[in-house]
Amino acid sequence: MAESADELNPYLIACKQISRAAEILKLPRSVTEFILRPRRVLIMNFPVRMDDGSVRVFEGFRAQHTDALGPAKGGIRFHPNVTLDEVKALSMWMTFKCGVVDLPFGGGKGGVVCDPRSLSHGELERLSRAYAEAASVILGPEIDIPAPDVYTTPEIMGWMMDTLSRLRGYNVPSAITGKPIVLGGSKGRDRATAQGCLYIVREYLRDRKIEPANARIVIQGFGNAGRTAATLLSELECKIVAISDSKTGLQDPTGLNIQKACEAKDAGGLHLYGSGFMIDSKLALQCEGDVLIPAALENSITSENAHHIQCKAVIEAANGPTTPEADKILSSRGVQVIPDILANAGGVTVSYFEWVQNVTHSAWEETEVASRLEKRMIDAYHAVQKSARAHGADLRTAAYLISVERLRDAIVARGWA
Repeated sequence: MAESADELNPYLIACKQISRAAEILKLPRSVTEFILRPRRVLIMNFPVRMDDGSVRVFEGFRAQHTDALGPAKGGIRFHPNVTLDEVKALSMWMTFKCGVVDLPFGGGKGGVVCDPRSLSHGELERLSRAYAEAASVILGPEIDIPAPDVYTTPEIMGWMMDTLSRLRGYNVPSAITGKPIVLGGSKGRDRATAQGCLYIVREYLRDRKIEPANARIVIQGFGNAGRTAATLLSELECKIVAISDSKTGLQDPTGLNIQKACEAKDAGGLHLYGSGFMIDSKLALQCEGDVLIPAALENSITSENAHHIQCKAVIEAANGPTTPEADKILSSRGVQVIPDILANAGGVTVSYFEWVQNVTHSAWEETEVASRLEKRMIDAYHAVQKSARAHGADLRTAAYLISVERLRDAIVARGWA
């Protein structure tokens, strides 16, 4: 049976995941209630002048889940399907993602209801600056530090940082991360989410004693994270046996040529790779392999398709790609799920590194960024494995236990509960 709208609501999914960890830890009710609600949510309606001279009003959101551990941290997405509940859920997931890799941040998330692909370059800039101005009352390097997300880019972050700087009257590069390097961005940030996922895949393969050259990888989603992960894993000599975007899927049991796939994508779409390799984009999730990496949007793996997953492990590069019902199905079938709050924490980790560089007026070489990221991701991976063994829990619950316990300790230390 297909899951209901409530069962697919990302905010309710996040609440269920948190409540499970809270129950295991026997948290006081006041602490649990505090964690289940965002501390602050801003709903904005702001005007943007379009190229034809008309004015269009856009709706935007910014949710700050908690500041118990430090400033809020999280991306801003531009997408036609952005909702308040989605943004609230993503802010909560950011809190626990930061907790898994031991960052001094709470979770934040923002979004604008729009289709950026339908906007001109000038309209996109005006939209970005208008959002930054509307949200400026709750943004800043010690309050809430945004970053790129779905359909937002370093260029957009640069515009937003410039807008916040103009409003403050002085330069504040540490107010935004994921910026162009010339504006204080960190080397390695553009590939950080995929790089962090690579380290998790590598550790998983080591645990299973699978040589990279023998590993078969399926990647759903060929945007920044999925495409970069495919490139990095192919450089590790893994076989990428299937990829997909929202329109097309490609499959080759002997291993796809990822460089050729990237060229096809840039030239107009994955379908230009070659008709003999094309499959329905939805069927890519069901291709046989060792590791499935969902790298698209939320709720990609549901009760409707979880029975058909043929990979031995799901390593979540996207946020919230697996519904709770699908989690149960995968677990019953022996498919291990390495959760998003661990597997895709590379992006926020290098955002933290960028913030540190900005506030200390320093710049690290890419080798230093990669080395620091590798240590954080590997330490977090083994901490989650240890937590799972200690509590007899699945890896998602184990990751939440680490983060919820850390957040609980901060809330209690502050005297909030």
